[in-house]
Amino acid sequence: MLASRLAAVRLRAHPLCAPSARHPLRIIAVGDSLIYGFGDPGGGGWVERLRSQWMATQGPGHALYNLGIRGNGVAQVRARLETEFAARGELRNRLPDWLVLSVGVNDSPRVGHRGGRNLTDFEAFTAQLANLLDQAQQFGGVLFVGMVPVDEAKMPFLDCLYYNHADQYRYHQATKQACSERQIPYLELFDLWMGRGESWRRAHMSPDGLHPNVRGYQALLQDVLNWEPFSQFG
Repeated sequence: MLASRLAAVRLRAHPLCAPSARHPLRIIAVGDSLIYGFGDPGGGGWVERLRSQWMATQGPGHALYNLGIRGNGVAQVRARLETEFAARGELRNRLPDWLVLSVGVNDSPRVGHRGGRNLTDFEAFTAQLANLLDQAQQFGGVLFVGMVPVDEAKMPFLDCLYYNHADQYRYHQATKQACSERQIPYLELFDLWMGRGESWRRAHMSPDGLHPNVRGYQALLQDVLNWEPFSQFG
């Protein structure tokens, strides 16, 4: 049962140890629309693009499961984390080798107007995030892919959600800190994309201002592959 599986996980190498390239790994990617790939009708997002690469004849053969759901916040991801992977293919009788998390942007927007409350109160967000990370580390090695900056000029999203860089930065920093405290590698996409300039960002975002477009997901995949903790997967 779950208790025996967790005991087995605790006997494994520390999550920061280099993953073995000698056998195919079982990896799940859990989170919001950045995992799901919304905005990339051709390639299906960075996770699907990577899965296709890994399935190629000369690829490493890793099993990668896309468990992204549009609109999810930290609380929703935590609530479904274990049940999502417990009955999937190769994972039915074992825990995943690695979990890739990407969530938080949907907790950050202001509701109703630019000065409204955050969709998820910041204190509640930090508590929920801590619970999610602690839970995830019971199941396997954990990597966290951060959020990308929105196009503020396109807000509000759905006529009521005001995503903005100031709140994104606050929630991103809290996530970065929580990951650091647990020695979970964190990919700082927010800072990376902000550093590339406004014109670059707008060329890589969908018209809704919230999701990357095809070029955006291509760039995001390259950012992930260039990230040292992830590049070890081969």
